Amino acid sequence: MSLLKSKAAVGAVAATAMAVAVAGGASASASVVHRSADRSASISLSQFTNNFSAMKQLKSIAAKGKGAIAAILPDTTSSLRWADFDAPDLKKAMTAAGIPSSDIIVQNAQGSDATFYTDAQQDITKGAKVLLTTPEDSGTGAKVEAYAKKHGVKVVDYDRLTLGGSRPYYVSFNNVQVGKLIGQGFVQCVQAWHVSHPQVIVMHGAVTDNNATLFYQGYNSVLGPKFKSGAYTNLTPPYTAGTWDNNQSLTEFQTAFTAHSNANSVVNPNDETAAPIINYLIQKGTKPSSFPTTGQDATLPALQAILANYQCGTVYKPIYLEAQAAVALATYLRAGVTPPKTLVNGTTADINEHNKPVPSALLTPLWVTKKNMKSTIIKDNFVPKKQICSGTFDGKVNMASACKSDGI
Repeated sequence: MSLLKSKAAVGAVAATAMAVAVAGGASASASVVHRSADRSASISLSQFTNNFSAMKQLKSIAAKGKGAIAAILPDTTSSLRWADFDAPDLKKAMTAAGIPSSDIIVQNAQGSDATFYTDAQQDITKGAKVLLTTPEDSGTGAKVEAYAKKHGVKVVDYDRLTLGGSRPYYVSFNNVQVGKLIGQGFVQCVQAWHVSHPQVIVMHGAVTDNNATLFYQGYNSVLGPKFKSGAYTNLTPPYTAGTWDNNQSLTEFQTAFTAHSNANSVVNPNDETAAPIINYLIQKGTKPSSFPTTGQDATLPALQAILANYQCGTVYKPIYLEAQAAVALATYLRAGVTPPKTLVNGTTADINEHNKPVPSALLTPLWVTKKNMKSTIIKDNFVPKKQICSGTFDGKVNMASACKSDGI
């Protein structure tokens, strides 16, 4: 689903990034670790579930290792996921894998590059052997990875690829596919809501986030042909820089909306930045099922907006899968054991390193609407039904009634 401050200096670089999924995957080079995988503790991506039971298979590997596994997350403002899902799921995965509580560190840099780097230094000083990092930008991430390498500490890029980094592994969802789901969901919504001549404002995430570039690549692959054929009109002005900041995103949308009073839809890659746009549209008198809007991360406000017919859908990324995959790789690295190939199902190109393929665990995202919310979000208890079906949306839509009418 999403997350940092725009830094235009690296925008041109990030704008050309792409991920390449390769069947069969790849394993880390021999320089990364020193012992082959323990066959008795082999684990695969397909085994992870929301009960974390598969992680118990790693206890024998965890017993071989020493030192902490430290996860450093980016912020708590751009998306609810970092505090609500990633932090607790990473801790839960480490505990289930048999990592002692004294060796579990989960931090949040609160949007500060300096704090992110200092946290990494302090973790390494305290004996951390593996870092799971999600920096605000690749410059900070590469700096951390260089420091870690110098001190013999392994790094796993978590959720975002650090361009120009030195990590042996990357764990994320297939982010081009995330973008395709947004684009396809938008097209379906345009049809379902009977928007005959889509006049589309296309938003972009922060240019410093490689994921934002991949998301855009995905939804542009769906929408580009429609713009070219004239079926849809692209109203996005050149001054839309891209951001994960809610206020800045709203300002960019308002600027475009003011310039194009005929706008009747928006493609947005994040639930958090979509929320203020939806509120703004409601204040302008926009009716339900009339102005298609998209998002990502399956946040509570977005799920309620979907049921209230103000948001088409959201990309659901089961964070518990991502957390387990990252911790599994980290547990092997902590023990100096080569992770099994079953944990790596693809590669991702680092464009700052001549498209060097980074061994990757790429998980599968899902497009969620009111039709499949019950069988995905609620079934997984990602966001409890009680929360989704409580209160009102925009002070008008009774969520209990909305849930009942949609079979939730």
